[in-house]
Amino acid sequence: MSAEARLKEKNITLPPPPTPMANYVSAVRVGNLLFLAGHGPIREGRARARGKLGKDMTVEEGYQVAREVGLNLLATVRASLGNLDKVKRIVKVLGMVRSAEDFGDQPKVINGFSDLMVEVFGEAIGKHARSAVGMAELPVGIPVEIEMIVEVE
Repeated sequence: MSAEARLKEKNITLPPPPTPMANYVSAVRVGNLLFLAGHGPIREGRARARGKLGKDMTVEEGYQVAREVGLNLLATVRASLGNLDKVKRIVKVLGMVRSAEDFGDQPKVINGFSDLMVEVFGEAIGKHARSAVGMAELPVGIPVEIEMIVEVE
């Protein structure tokens, strides 16, 4: 089943792609690779979540934020390619989690993103190489920022 068909079947609606917050573009295509800038839980220019994991937010709340960030990234991919079915593979992901001191569950938080990619693309396309790291701060106090590299047709 195609990614676009899976979105419809699972009743997943993508938001409008977010606008960059500074002097950069959301995606750059080089050959058959699409490099996506870091995305956060931003809708209509406003942060939908703020806080530090392990202090202000639980792992479960962070997981949901990472899933929302994944929807934003998919919106940017669709805007860049015209259709998610042009994705051949999610290659590499960097998940950044704004973390309180001694918080070590960054991988569990970023699973919100990774699980969404497998849900939308299936195991063969959606499983990816990944880093999940803790950060002292992220822009405008967001709890999660994710960037990725996608192989495209």
